[in-house]
Amino acid sequence: MAETIRDRVLRVQERIRSAAVRAGREPSSITLVAVSKTMPVDVIREAIAAGVRILGENRVQEARDKIAALPDPAAWHLVGHLQTNKAKLAVQLFELIHSLDSPRLAQALDRYGQEAGQGVPCLIEVNLGAEEGKSGVSEDGVRPLLEAAGQLPHLRIQGLMAIPPFLPDPEQSRPLFRRLRALRDKLEAEGFPLAELSMGMTHDFEVAIEEGATLVRIGTAIFGPRPG
Repeated sequence: MAETIRDRVLRVQERIRSAAVRAGREPSSITLVAVSKTMPVDVIREAIAAGVRILGENRVQEARDKIAALPDPAAWHLVGHLQTNKAKLAVQLFELIHSLDSPRLAQALDRYGQEAGQGVPCLIEVNLGAEEGKSGVSEDGVRPLLEAAGQLPHLRIQGLMAIPPFLPDPEQSRPLFRRLRALRDKLEAEGFPLAELSMGMTHDFEVAIEEGATLVRIGTAIFGPRPG
């Protein structure tokens, strides 16, 4: 019998639970974000029926069309890079933006939050691997961005996010996940409340959970390989 999306969701949930238990954490402290980029609406509907409650998208316009077609009780997160010219639509569509990476984008999100009369929950994306051409602020740039965001009344910074370089062995990512957690802990000690750590994907999410992830972004393990 062919494996269904429900089977995959259940397996991922069990792997999350097991990783949490290994780390001495409550499984309920980890939130699954099912990354549905490039997936058609009927497939996403199956995932929602299987118990997925949060969906992650990379592109604002693609997400807009899916959200319009899926009036189901699911929340949507933006997990991909956000261009400033898409900020207004992002504020309208997403419950959490994982990829704040500049003061300019912070100002735009705050402005559109003010227009909409709502707060804009965000995570700051950190470029842990110092990879050229990759979005995210440097580790040294996080505190200045937090300070700037603190002057913007509609922005709600809830934590940090990172996409480490792909490494063949998930254990190789552990030091990077540990660094993000240590950075978060240091900033919290300095008075910045940062409850969330968005880190870990299909390849390495169990290691990320062991190192403190509160949000894991899982695509392939739920939806299978991307089309094309």
